[in-house]
Amino acid sequence: MSTGEENADSNGMNGDHERDPDEGSDHDSSGEDGPPRKRSGYQLGGIVEDSDECSQASPYREYDPELDGDSDSDEARSPTPPQHKFTPLPPKPPIDPEACKALGNKYFKAKDYAMAVSEYTKALSVEPNSVTYLSNRAAAYITWNRYFEAYEDSKKAAELEPKNSKVLHRLVRICTGLGRPTEALDILDQISSFEAVTPQERAAPFAMQTHVKQAQDAVREGTTGSMAIHALEQAERGLAPGAEKPRQWQLLRAEAYLKMGNINALGQAQDTAMGLLRRNNKDPEALVLRGRALYGQGDNTKALQHFKEALNCDPDFKEGVKYLRMVQKLDRLKDEGNTHYKAGRMQRAIDVYTQALEIDPHNKQTNSKILHNRALASSKATRKTRALNLGKSGDWKASVSEYKSIKESNPEEPGLANDIRHAELELKKAERKDLYKILGLEKDANENDIKKAYRKLAIVHHPDKNPGDETAAERFKDIGEAYETLSDPQKRARYDSGEDLIDPNEMFAQQGGMGGFPMGGGMGGVQIDPEMLFNMMGGGGGGGGGFSFSTGGGGGGGNPFGGAAGGGGRRRGGGAPGGFPGGFGF
Repeated sequence: MSTGEENADSNGMNGDHERDPDEGSDHDSSGEDGPPRKRSGYQLGGIVEDSDECSQASPYREYDPELDGDSDSDEARSPTPPQHKFTPLPPKPPIDPEACKALGNKYFKAKDYAMAVSEYTKALSVEPNSVTYLSNRAAAYITWNRYFEAYEDSKKAAELEPKNSKVLHRLVRICTGLGRPTEALDILDQISSFEAVTPQERAAPFAMQTHVKQAQDAVREGTTGSMAIHALEQAERGLAPGAEKPRQWQLLRAEAYLKMGNINALGQAQDTAMGLLRRNNKDPEALVLRGRALYGQGDNTKALQHFKEALNCDPDFKEGVKYLRMVQKLDRLKDEGNTHYKAGRMQRAIDVYTQALEIDPHNKQTNSKILHNRALASSKATRKTRALNLGKSGDWKASVSEYKSIKESNPEEPGLANDIRHAELELKKAERKDLYKILGLEKDANENDIKKAYRKLAIVHHPDKNPGDETAAERFKDIGEAYETLSDPQKRARYDSGEDLIDPNEMFAQQGGMGGFPMGGGMGGVQIDPEMLFNMMGGGGGGGGGFSFSTGGGGGGGNPFGGAAGGGGRRRGGGAPGGFPGGFGF
């Protein structure tokens, strides 16, 4: 009896040990004999047969609580709806990070760096803070010329183990290769806190940092841009193969090209800016950079568009505000100078052009245009000033010649025709008798001065006082003419202004005929005395002097001292006894 229990227990333990946990319920409900695995096979065979008879039927039926207690009743049993067949995916085997690392090392030695990175990444998916796996993947990235990813892995490894010399030295090399010399030197300082750092280890990042600083100083201090370019080229030699030039270095290089200012350099600056904008078309620094290149090439309209776009991206960007205002002011002054130039206001144009040149002395393209315009204005102003000064010195003939020469070279210059007419009038005035000089007076002499001078000179030069002097009569006549003109305010005003020298035919030509000028009315404001015009046109009779202004027949020489010499008309002012007009008695 005891032996039978041990066998049962034994059989039961064995049955329990071999049984699949998923088959326990079948073993309890079945009345068939035999081992559970074999019975399961029988059932599976029956299932397969049923499956052959109904290709769409499921090998399992759903549990129905109503039919569970009456399994022998076929009539009460309802058909089971078919289910979809499925094959469950086998569970993924667990990742062995060490195995992945070993496989990654094999790929690394075989120079298949992409697969090496893939295996190290699998290992890191299990142990993301493994310094070994991070370092291995960083080494693969470096050999694969993917330095930024190598930097990320090495940076994380250095944070996990701040005193891991191997990791830190690798990070120094990566920082130098990426163009980050300052960060590399800082890491070397970190290493020096727990181990010695040799000068050779500092040499590469220190040299790179020095070259970059030289380029920055060259641009900031306004020295030649070529020095900055040379310094940057020296710094770029320390970059890792395939590493991208740092953005700040590209901006610095473009600044140097702008400093150089020639056509090729401006084109290089544009290329640099376009490269940055292809990566980010909303980069305000790159937009301003390209705007400055366009401005340097003289395309101020497009330059302003780029400055405005930069401010749309960053309204507080000071460089954008600076260059926008500068170019707007420069354009405004240039246009103002051109307006003065076209209007003939040469000195004003010169002043405005000079202000424009002070805005940006480094802009060769725009400033060359402004300098050209100022030179033209200065040349014209100089020639006009010379013509004016010639007239002031009394050489109105040379003044007229200079004005006409300017007119030939610049026929459309406004105001020049008036300058020529004025100079010609002054020339006529200079060539006529100087009545003030005849009387020995200044042009600001008053009425009493004129009377005193006339009395004195008339007595001295009277023909009766100078017998035998053939010129006395002529001098006496000139004195009379001078007094007659200067003592009459209207005649004196016409004499001073030169109205008495105006050619009526010329006036009619300028005004397009009489044009409603009622004998002293129109003609551009020139007032002509009817009697004067009549005499100028030959309406008066004879008379020798031209200042006898008679309205009747011919005179006897026009001598105002000739009392009874004239006949057939009334002499203005009459003749005083003794021949002095105006009733002067001596």
